[in-house]
Amino acid sequence: MSFSIAIAGKGGSGKTSTASLIIRYLKRKGLVPILAVDADGNANLGESLGLTVERTIGSIIAAFNDDKISIPGGLTKGAYLELKLHEAIIESKGLDLISMGRGEGTGCYCYPNTVLKKFIDELKGNYAYMVLDNEAGMEHLSRRTTENIDELFIISDHSVKGIRTVARIIELISELKLIVGRQSVIINCAPQALDSHVIQELEQFNIEPIATIPLDNAVYKYDLEKRSLLDLPDESEAAKAVSSMMDMVLGKS
Repeated sequence: MSFSIAIAGKGGSGKTSTASLIIRYLKRKGLVPILAVDADGNANLGESLGLTVERTIGSIIAAFNDDKISIPGGLTKGAYLELKLHEAIIESKGLDLISMGRGEGTGCYCYPNTVLKKFIDELKGNYAYMVLDNEAGMEHLSRRTTENIDELFIISDHSVKGIRTVARIIELISELKLIVGRQSVIINCAPQALDSHVIQELEQFNIEPIATIPLDNAVYKYDLEKRSLLDLPDESEAAKAVSSMMDMVLGKS
C-alpha cells in the first residue's frame, strides 16, 4: 500500500525544497518507487529534482480541448484523455513526476486540480510513496486536492505570519473534515534559536513543531546553480534535519 505525504504552507516557506529533501531521503533509503506530484500551477518541483517538465496536466487538457474532433475511433473522450494524461508522467530511476501546470484559461485551476486528483488517486497504488507539493495558501484544501493523505507536513518559515498561516490551515482542515492521517508542523529556514515572537505565536496556537530545518546556504546555492537537491551532500544541515525527521515519522531510526 502506498504511503502518501503532502506539503502545505504559505508562499515562500520552502515547500518545494522540503518536498525535494523528503524525496531525496526516500531515494537514499531505497524506499522506491516514488511518485512526486507538483500540484502548484507555477510548477517548479521538477527543477528542484533535476527533471525537465515538458508536458503538464494543464497543457494536456488544453490540447485535448483543441483536439476533441480527432479522437481515434473506438475511444471515448474520457478514455482518450486518460491515455493522454500518461504522457505527463516523467520517468526516472525510482522516481516519477507529474505536474499540474496552468489551468484552462487565465487564473483557472479548478478543472486541472480535479483531473489531477483523480489521476493521482489511480496512480499512487503503483508506488511505495507519493509526495505531493501543493500550491501556496489554502485553496488546495478547499478543492480537496490534499485529502486521503497519511502525513501532511505544514510548513512555516521563521515568521509570525508563517505560524498564523499554519494555524489557519489546521483550522480549515478541521472545518472541512479532510481525511488526513497525521498533521505535522515544520519550521523551515530557522536560525539556531527561534525568535521569541515566533515562540509566542506557537504557544498561542498550541503548536509544537515536529522539526526545525535550519537555514542552509547549500540549498540556496544549489537553487541558484539549477542543481538537483537530490544531489545535496549528506553534510547539508537541511538534509540532515529532514533525514532525522523522516526517520522519526516512518519509524526507521
